[in-house]
Amino acid sequence: MLAVNEPRFIVVEGPIGVGKTTLARRLADTFGCELLLEGAEDNPFLKRFYQNPRDAALATQMFFLFQRADQLQALRQNDLFEPVRVADFMIEKDRLFAHLTLNEDELRLYEQAYRHVTLDAPKPDLVIYLQAPVPVLQQRIAQRARPGEEYIAMAYLRTVQDAYASFFHSYEASPLLIVNAADIDLAESDQDYILLLEQIRQIRGGRHYFNPIPSML
Repeated sequence: MLAVNEPRFIVVEGPIGVGKTTLARRLADTFGCELLLEGAEDNPFLKRFYQNPRDAALATQMFFLFQRADQLQALRQNDLFEPVRVADFMIEKDRLFAHLTLNEDELRLYEQAYRHVTLDAPKPDLVIYLQAPVPVLQQRIAQRARPGEEYIAMAYLRTVQDAYASFFHSYEASPLLIVNAADIDLAESDQDYILLLEQIRQIRGGRHYFNPIPSML
């Protein structure tokens, strides 16, 4: 169970394939709480985007924006009834991807919509940012073999990774835990997960780093 002084809304973030949904599921199971997943598989434009980014960027991004905004609005409305939540996305990530994929005119339209649907988005009590090198991301994406992800190019992954690093370099809106996830197995290793969970339980504010060394694993 979650203690009174521990975070009530936890967000796990990071680039494609880094393991954020896996960690979010384990945290929700540990704390016995509601889990919010971004549901990328529900986006009908995503496969086409990976095949031809320029052709489907706006439709893909607008679908994600409204989907995520609806989920966070539902979270806010049910706040009195659910004391703890874990999510594998934050609304700011949507804007991060929009700036990577949209042209100037599309971005102007997107920004108008973004301002309207994110006015009262809830702020996380803790953000966990998972990092891993691009080759590790590629390997994990290949292993999970989700339809459409075979079209993801290394150059696109590198661009996404750099965008996340830049965003979190100056992020101060919530307590932040930056995790080197390259050599930890959050899906299968209980030891890795317990070590990370101990770090999470200790955080009360500020910026923190978790970089496990071989002797810890």
